[in-house]
Amino acid sequence: MSWTRVFLTALAACVLFGALFVGATGCGSDEAREDDGVKPSPVGKVLEDTDEEGRHYREIDKKDAPKVAIEIQPDAESDGWDVRLTVHDFRFSPAGTRKTAEPGRGHALLRLDGRPLSFLRGPDHHIAGGLVPRGTHQVSVRLHADDDTVWAVDGEPVGSAADITVSDPGPTDTESAKAKTTATTTSGPGTHK
Repeated sequence: MSWTRVFLTALAACVLFGALFVGATGCGSDEAREDDGVKPSPVGKVLEDTDEEGRHYREIDKKDAPKVAIEIQPDAESDGWDVRLTVHDFRFSPAGTRKTAEPGRGHALLRLDGRPLSFLRGPDHHIAGGLVPRGTHQVSVRLHADDDTVWAVDGEPVGSAADITVSDPGPTDTESAKAKTTATTTSGPGTHK
């Protein structure tokens, strides 16, 4: 047997052994490890806890956590309210971004009285006046990773909230009810400053 034949036979045996070894260890078998639909990520730890819609919390250290504040003002030109988010250590991802968790990236979920209102891919949003009836209401925001997990610190979602109050105009008031609207920013659970 020539040396080239011996070399090729040994090489083929190594390749076959390597393929059997890799197959036996289950490399590349993500489906076998996923039982909740959330892919593992090197960013933080996915908790069993979920939000109201079943999205898992992604626990990260406070020093690595993004921050968000919410401010709401009556819209001077139309019926409704202008929402402005101020974020730190966070970047909004554009639509169509790959669904993986990257440090400090993602989108925000805006809620009105606990109900989902809108996914935000930027810091500005307009809430139509017809969506908010007379009374006091809470507008809250939570930051999500691109895989739709909720950024969390100490088991609490990273977010912020503000109250808006809508009142009817008085009998002598010529201004609209919108002018009687107030917005007060409050720090909600998970607002890490």
